[in-house]
Amino acid sequence: MSIISAEQLGHAYNDNWLFKNLTFGIQQGQRVALVGINGAGKSTLLKLLAERFKPSEGKVVKAKDIRFGYLEQDPKFDGSTTISDYVFSADNRQQQVIREYEELLEQSNPDIELINKLTEEISNLEAWEYEHQIKTILGRLGISNLEKEITTLSGGQKKRLSLAKLLIDDPEVYILDEPTNHLDIDTIEWLESFLTTGGKTILMVTHDRYFLDNICNEIIELDGGKVFSYKGKYAYYLEKKAEREAIDEATLAKNKNLLKKELEWMRRMPQARGTKSKARKDAFYDLEEKTKGISSKDSVSLDVKMSRQGNKILEIDNISKHFTDQSVINNFSYVFKKGDKIGLTGKNGTGKSTFLNIITGELNPDEGKVDKGETTVFGYYHQSGLKFDEDERVIDVVKNIAEYITLSDGSTISASQLLTLFLFPPKKQHGFVSLLSGGEKKRLHLMKVLIKNPNFLILDEPTNDLDIDTLNVLEEFLENFPGVLILVSHDRYLVDKLTDQLFIMEGNGEIKIFNGNYSSYRIEQEELKTKEKSIVKTENKPTPLPTKEKSKLSYKEKLEFDKLSADIETLEIEIKKLETALANESSDIDKINQIIEQLEENKESLEEMSFRWLELSENA
Repeated sequence: MSIISAEQLGHAYNDNWLFKNLTFGIQQGQRVALVGINGAGKSTLLKLLAERFKPSEGKVVKAKDIRFGYLEQDPKFDGSTTISDYVFSADNRQQQVIREYEELLEQSNPDIELINKLTEEISNLEAWEYEHQIKTILGRLGISNLEKEITTLSGGQKKRLSLAKLLIDDPEVYILDEPTNHLDIDTIEWLESFLTTGGKTILMVTHDRYFLDNICNEIIELDGGKVFSYKGKYAYYLEKKAEREAIDEATLAKNKNLLKKELEWMRRMPQARGTKSKARKDAFYDLEEKTKGISSKDSVSLDVKMSRQGNKILEIDNISKHFTDQSVINNFSYVFKKGDKIGLTGKNGTGKSTFLNIITGELNPDEGKVDKGETTVFGYYHQSGLKFDEDERVIDVVKNIAEYITLSDGSTISASQLLTLFLFPPKKQHGFVSLLSGGEKKRLHLMKVLIKNPNFLILDEPTNDLDIDTLNVLEEFLENFPGVLILVSHDRYLVDKLTDQLFIMEGNGEIKIFNGNYSSYRIEQEELKTKEKSIVKTENKPTPLPTKEKSKLSYKEKLEFDKLSADIETLEIEIKKLETALANESSDIDKINQIIEQLEENKESLEEMSFRWLELSENA
């Protein structure tokens, strides 16, 4: 039985129907990705299912007593002033007592009596694990200083705060609109693990194909106002979609041929007005209606001329940049070569945007210099997007740059023709920018960057809000792009496919150069971690007994073996007691530290005893 379903759902804006008669359901435990081109109505459909507004027709049916959580692209904060006001729900006593406890601990001279009272209440509510989970979620999403005002946060910080609130509330159904936007890759991988535990029910829109593949077990495509369901991963969806489209194209061609013949018959207007003649005319109109319902697929066409590139492209010589007491870039040098395809990665806040602004001349380094070649033409796609005049017509956005655009083969086309290639039909071209979806605005932004014929492309999070079909075309264009590319993206699929070198912002001003794509880098990092763990284990391992062949333990070793078994059991009991004492103690900081120290000593002893016991057991 579905816990959320759409029944004959339809919605229109200004008499323009996005979709009609949608009927589908989502069952408990399903993890579904909603895909479709920009402007198809994906975000609108999510808002309808989250009951943010009413549909033009049809209805949304939800199971009783099921909690729903909705992450929207541009979150609203319902009048909350601070991060703490928003994160901790007023009607959730567990959250409120944790909030009071955390705020009290941040004071320089906290009230010990009140701490004891709150500690007791947290224990009674069995909320210690919940408190740890809240801290983990906030920490992973880079949220600190709970008293900070929400109005001071950037767009990315607001999106992460909204996501944190949703994960803390842990609803039974997650409705997520582009959850990976504004997250770094490490956080995305943690989020994947979080969402795939506990049998969660998920419906999400995402452009991140690795994220989609790692989480979802079903894909629903919104195409031409209809829904098509595919029970499988992304590769299975692509295969079955191609089959469906091939059938549609064949049906369309067949219908067109038949329509042509029938149209000739209709034009002759036979004199006979019998039943057979009327039936044939009815069949013609029926076929015409069906043929309208099947349209040939259009795709974005990225084709522009690249400016000539000289031998000298861009040289970075020992640049450094500091803000107050923080070093963002420290003595970094690099000489760009023709055909460089570089991925710029690093956690949020490590200085990726600063680095890009320095090499494009928007920001000066404190030390060192950036020397740009005379023929180098930058094309910089900013993460924040362009500031469009919402009352400007779409076609004027392009005409303000050029009336005619030169393509790679030397031919020229008009601004209107170029917009059509970018899937802006005449009706949208003469409409206002304010009527475009978020993804369509991003596509228009990308187009503005490309028509300046750059030979050094910088793409800062280009995948945000773009549909997967457009991304596939963008990938193909960039694979064949002969100029230099710097790509900043949390989309691991895109970074893997398009880059063969990484600049890794490690923090504290350090930039590491890695030859290879992101997956190669992660494999190397995992191997290093495994090696480090192995070294630590070897260092902590007690010196083994001199090896000699023997079939049984000596009398002394047997006594040691028996004693170890008893000691290990006693130590395990002692560790459990200490863990219980730690959970129940919160007011006396000195005592807490004492318990932690004793706990660590006991765990070390237990590990040593266990190693020795294993050695003796092998000989026994």
